[in-house]
Amino acid sequence: MEIEKILKEMTVEEKAALVSGTDFMYTNPIPRLNVPSLCMSDGPHGLRKQIGSGDNGVSQSEPATAFPTAVTTASGWDPENLRRMGEAIAEECRHYGVHTLLGPGVNLKRNPLCGRNFEYFSEDPYLSGVMGAAEVEGIQSRGVGVSLKHFAMNNSENWRFMGNSAASENTIRNLYLKPFEYVVKHAKPATVMCAYNRINGTYCSENKWLLTDVLRDEWGFDGVVMTDWGATRDRVAGLRAGLDLEMPGDTAWCRRQILDAVSDGSLPMEDLDNACRNILRWVDRYVQSADPAPVDWDAHHELAAEIAADCAVLLKNDGTLPLKGTEKLHITGSLFENMRYQGAGSSMIHPTKVTSPKDAFDARGIQSVSLEESDTVLIFAGLTDEYESEGGDREHMRLPDDQLRLIESLSEKRKKTVVVLFGGSPVELPFFDRVDAILNMYLPGQSGGTAVCRLLFGEKNPSGKLAETWPLCYEDAPAAETFGKGINEIYEEGCAIGYRWYQKRGIPVRFPFGYGLSYTTFSHGEWERDGNTYSQRVANTGAVPGAEVCMLFLEGKLRGFQKVFLAPGEAKTVTITMEEEKETVYPNTYDMPEEPPRFPLTTESRLSDFQKTFMGRILFNALMSVPKKLEKKAAKMPDGPEKDNMRKGAQFLRRIMESNSTRSLSMSAGSAFPYNFARGFTQFANGHLIRGAGCFMKKIRVPKLPKEE
Repeated sequence: MEIEKILKEMTVEEKAALVSGTDFMYTNPIPRLNVPSLCMSDGPHGLRKQIGSGDNGVSQSEPATAFPTAVTTASGWDPENLRRMGEAIAEECRHYGVHTLLGPGVNLKRNPLCGRNFEYFSEDPYLSGVMGAAEVEGIQSRGVGVSLKHFAMNNSENWRFMGNSAASENTIRNLYLKPFEYVVKHAKPATVMCAYNRINGTYCSENKWLLTDVLRDEWGFDGVVMTDWGATRDRVAGLRAGLDLEMPGDTAWCRRQILDAVSDGSLPMEDLDNACRNILRWVDRYVQSADPAPVDWDAHHELAAEIAADCAVLLKNDGTLPLKGTEKLHITGSLFENMRYQGAGSSMIHPTKVTSPKDAFDARGIQSVSLEESDTVLIFAGLTDEYESEGGDREHMRLPDDQLRLIESLSEKRKKTVVVLFGGSPVELPFFDRVDAILNMYLPGQSGGTAVCRLLFGEKNPSGKLAETWPLCYEDAPAAETFGKGINEIYEEGCAIGYRWYQKRGIPVRFPFGYGLSYTTFSHGEWERDGNTYSQRVANTGAVPGAEVCMLFLEGKLRGFQKVFLAPGEAKTVTITMEEEKETVYPNTYDMPEEPPRFPLTTESRLSDFQKTFMGRILFNALMSVPKKLEKKAAKMPDGPEKDNMRKGAQFLRRIMESNSTRSLSMSAGSAFPYNFARGFTQFANGHLIRGAGCFMKKIRVPKLPKEE
C-alpha cells in the first residue's frame, strides 16, 4: 500500500471516516482507494469473534478456546505459557479472519474488589509487564496485532465511564504506567487502547500528556491509539492529543466535529493526517498478512489444560494432597459440575467445549459416595458471575453465604476436607484453620476440569505462586474505605499498593505475594552478584518432580524472576540479569478534585443518577428494560450453556448500563443512539421537555460513508 500517495488522494470526508470505526468491530474501508477494512475482536484470553454486526453477546460468538485468564496465567510465573497461548489465540484469529485482538490488559490491581481483576495480571508492575509482553509477542508472531489496554489508571469498574483517577505524577509514572512502558518497549504492540476514565481531570482519550508526550515521544510508540468502546468525548480534542481511532464508531456527531473543525481551522490537517497515516500502516500490515488457517481445536483444549495445571496455586496442604486414588470421596459444591472457568463481561468466550471437574472425574470412573461412607470430602467452591464481573466492583471479599455454610458444616465432620477454589480474585477464608487442603484454580479456562483432576491425583505438581497478596480481611487492603465509592478515586496511598502496602505498614496477610506450596520441597542457596547479574542455586529436595520460582527483590521491589523445573534430587543455577532501571523521582503532589454536582444532570452523569428525577426515572427504567427482557428470556430457556451465556450477558449489560453516561452510551451505540438523542434524554431527565424535543428533532447531518458511496 502506497500510504503517502493514498493520503494525498483522500478527501477530508474519507479521512474523517477512516479515523472512525464501523459495524462495531471494524475500521472503515475506502473502496475508491482500495483501502480494506480491518477486523478486531475481544480478547485477551481467547477470541470472541461476534457473528454479524453490533454487540451480540456471548451466545452469538464463534466457538473459540477459552484459555485461563490473566489472573491465572500470571500465577504460573512463566512467560512461555503466555507466548504459547498467544500463538494459539492468533491461529484462531486468522481462522476467523480477525486481524487484531483487543488485549492483553496490564492495569495493576490496586484493590482486591475491582470487578475486572480477573483480566489483569498482577499488583506488581514488573510481573505485569513481563507477562503482558510475552502474550503480545506470541500473538503478533503469528501476524495478528494486539491492542494493549486500558491506558491508563483504569483500576476500578463502578465509575469507569466518567471516574477521575487523582494521583501524583510520581505515582502514575513509577507504578501505573510501568507495565505499559515495559510492553511498548519490549514487544511493540500494534495498538494501544485508551481507557474511559479521567486522569487528574482530563479524559484519557483527550490527554496529550498521556497519548503523545509519554507514549509516543518518550517511549517511542509508533502504532495506533484507539479508544475503548464508547470512550470518546471530544473527538477533535482527541485528535489533537494523539488519539487516532474512535471505536466502535458510526457516530455522526464525531465525524461532524472533525469536518467542522477542519473547515474552520481549529483542527490542523496535519493532526488528521497523522492519525490516518497510523491507521493505514496498521491496516496495511495486518490485513494483508491475514489468511484463513486450520485450527487444531483439540490441541488448544489440551494446551489450556496444561497451562491451567501449571498456574494453579496450592494454598494449604497437611499431606492430604495428592490423593492416592483409594480414598472414599464425598464430592460436593455447585462448581464441581458448573465450574467457573472464565470471567464475566466483554471477554466472555463461546468455548469449543468445556471439561468440568465432574466431566474429568466421570471419565476416570470416580464416583462420589455418601457423607455416613466417605473418608475425604472434596468441596468445589468459589466466586460466581453474580459476585464478580466487568462493569462493577465487588461489594465485599467474602465467598457466597451458601458456600460458607456448606464448608462450615462439612469441616466439622472430622473427615479430611479439601477445598478447590475458582474465581478471579482473593477471598476471605474464615475456614482456613478447619480444612486440610486448599487448591486455588483461579479461572482455569475451558479445560480446567482436566487440570483439577491431574493436580488432585498428583499427575501434575502444583507450581503456581500468587501474583497478588491475599489479605486476611478486606479492611486491611489499600484504599479499603474509599475504593469504588465515588466519581473521584484518590490515590492517597501513592506507590504503596499490593505487597508494598502490607510491608510498609506491617500488616499481616493470609498469603503474601509470591506464595505457593508444592508436593515436593526445594532448597535455595544465597544470591550471588556479578554486576547486574544475580545467580542462585536451587535444588529439588523432595521425592517428586516440580517447579520452583526464584524471585529477585531489591529495595523492596520485584526486579527479576525465573521458573525452573527440577527432577527429584536435581539442582540448577538460576541466572537473572537485571535490566537497567532509571528511577526518576517526579512531583509527588496532586490537586484534590472537588465532587461535581449531581444536578442538573448532564451527558456525563451516571445513568443510575437519572432515577432521582421523575422523568429521569422513566427514561432509566425504559433503558433498563433491555437487560430485564434478556434476563426473563434466559430464565425461560432450558438449562445448558446457551441459557447460562444469555443470563451472564444480561447481567453484564445491566451493570454496564447502570454505570454508563448518556454520552458514552451514544459513543458506543453509533446510529442506534445518536448524540442528539443523548442530549435529548438528558434534557428530558432534567424536566426540560421542549428543549429535549428540540434535541431529538435536530438531526446530525454528515456525508455518506465511503463504503456507502
